[in-house]
Amino acid sequence: MARTPLRTGMLGVGTIATAPYGFLPGLMEMREAVTLVAVADPVVERARTIAAQYGIPEVYATLEEMLERSDIDAVINLTPIPLHGSTSMKILEAGKHLVAEKPIATTMEDADAQIELANAKGLTVVVAPPNMLQPSRVEAKRLIEAGVIGQPCFARVRSSHGGPAAFAWPLDPTWFYQEGSGPLFDMGVYGIHDITGILGPAKRIVAFSGITEKVRTVRGGPFAGKQIEVTADDNTLLMLDFGNSTYAVVDATFNVNAAKSPQLELFGRAGTLNLYSPMEGVSGPAVEVFRLDAIPGVDGWIAPRSQVGFADSQQRYQRAILVKHLVDCLVEHKHPVLSAEHARHALEIMLKATESARSGKVLDLTTTF
Repeated sequence: MARTPLRTGMLGVGTIATAPYGFLPGLMEMREAVTLVAVADPVVERARTIAAQYGIPEVYATLEEMLERSDIDAVINLTPIPLHGSTSMKILEAGKHLVAEKPIATTMEDADAQIELANAKGLTVVVAPPNMLQPSRVEAKRLIEAGVIGQPCFARVRSSHGGPAAFAWPLDPTWFYQEGSGPLFDMGVYGIHDITGILGPAKRIVAFSGITEKVRTVRGGPFAGKQIEVTADDNTLLMLDFGNSTYAVVDATFNVNAAKSPQLELFGRAGTLNLYSPMEGVSGPAVEVFRLDAIPGVDGWIAPRSQVGFADSQQRYQRAILVKHLVDCLVEHKHPVLSAEHARHALEIMLKATESARSGKVLDLTTTF
């Protein structure tokens, strides 16, 4: 028997909704599983245009209107970073399942409240980024647990790009550079999810952080030439301690204009594991492994027998793979891989990175997943 599609609303129709890699193109590929019933956005004319383009029947100016009037089971929360906590709470209070963009919130209190409320109401929460659904990340975790590179010693994790002002960003990118947002919440979250997803929860953190350029000039797009006053740190480096003398360095910056290195390099006592990003157009394998004594007496790079590329499903669904994950979890009655608990741990890391940079102290981490 075919299951009824999940009736879904979308809060926010900005770039992450409409871009080729965004939610809307991917949602059109999963119509048997998801029906996008409604959109809400304070820029109502933009919402109406998007709704007409994608055949979405209901348009609202506010989340409250959508929750009150629309018959939906779940909401995709695509609001700007500072609004994630408050809007997600309203969605959960209304008894709706939730797909939330990263980060889960900007305070630990808001993250804790979401998890407590979702558990009390029996709701499922899926939180971006989708990294740990990527076959390369799943395979990396398996290889590490199987001891293929021996005891992990340290990792270098690249999370960053040059910032929205460096691109032809279609909307005003000012808010990315303001207090409450910034590259730590916007980009560092990817690397933090990668390394904690593969190695598990971190135990301690120390960080450096600051503003490299107090005014950024938008280089392209409709806001080209606009001067942006930078009030959020735009350059953060953090080190995580996983215990057992295993460490990782993660960048969270709007200063990586180009790079050719792997996105993640993990060095172990018996070898090295490299991971690449599907967003960077890599033509080779997504996972590379170097082993000491790959065969007796010979060290070298090897292709794991279970070698993976970049998931066809991810290319098909793009960012909407988060919604596919929600549907799968509801149908199979399983807890999400992209869980609110993992997102809360990542948030604690980000908040304590800022605190560590200000205080100069190494700080303990208390959350887990």
